[in-house]
Amino acid sequence: MKIGLGLPIDDPALLLDWARRADAGPFSTLGLLDRLVFHNPEPLVTLAALAGATSRVRVQTEVLIAPVHNTALLAKQTATLDRLSGGRFTLGIGVGGREDDCLAVGIDPRRRGRRLDEQMRLLRRTWGGEPYGDGVGPIGPAPVTPGGPEVLFGGFAPAALERVGRFGDGFLGAALPPQYLNGLFRDVERIWEKYDRPGRPRLVAQISVALGPQATLDRARHNLLDYYEFSGRAAYMADGLLTTPERIREAIAALTGIGADEVVLYCWAPDPDQVDRLAEALF
Repeated sequence: MKIGLGLPIDDPALLLDWARRADAGPFSTLGLLDRLVFHNPEPLVTLAALAGATSRVRVQTEVLIAPVHNTALLAKQTATLDRLSGGRFTLGIGVGGREDDCLAVGIDPRRRGRRLDEQMRLLRRTWGGEPYGDGVGPIGPAPVTPGGPEVLFGGFAPAALERVGRFGDGFLGAALPPQYLNGLFRDVERIWEKYDRPGRPRLVAQISVALGPQATLDRARHNLLDYYEFSGRAAYMADGLLTTPERIREAIAALTGIGADEVVLYCWAPDPDQVDRLAEALF
């Protein structure tokens, strides 16, 4: 079982320390969320810095809100990051859930799903070295990974699951209990077969965790409440924070039992000593 770390967002200056510790330890992936109208660091810029500070661990957007990005520039940025990381980049991607992110860049929130579909067609074409469009030549550099970086779709709606079969390499289920995520995993597998895709989709789960003194746990809970305030489910999400090695191990076992290939432990407090605490508790 691969275990990744979701990076905290409230002190970007600490993330190089997080990355170096994770790279020296047993963790498989460093994930970073994306929002525009919020105080998080921009994920592609940040992951490029972290890729340069590491040599083994993968870097992953979790998930990038693609519709708020210019598609041609996104194709170039993601191919560049794939090359800079030596193929260690995974593009977790989705439509996002906040209108203000869309309004900030002048796109219609009601069209963000259709826009993502259009973007994926262009991204796949561009990563494959084809011209970007009529009168527009290819956009390089070519990614190290043939056909472009690994793409995982996040989301809960049927359209999000369909995109795994149409465009993706797998599915990322964020902060969902195993009994609910199990149904989504099985749906993704059926859709994969419907599109006659070879092999099987990669299935990734995410849980929220914090390990450490009370100040660390309090900071994590505060950050969860702040991040999910827009959703109306902030208290529910904060109540799902796992704060003991026993509960984290139980959750990982349950997610492994439903077929997760990787579990990403999203750490909501900036204390980098959590990397070492989690490694000691789980490995």
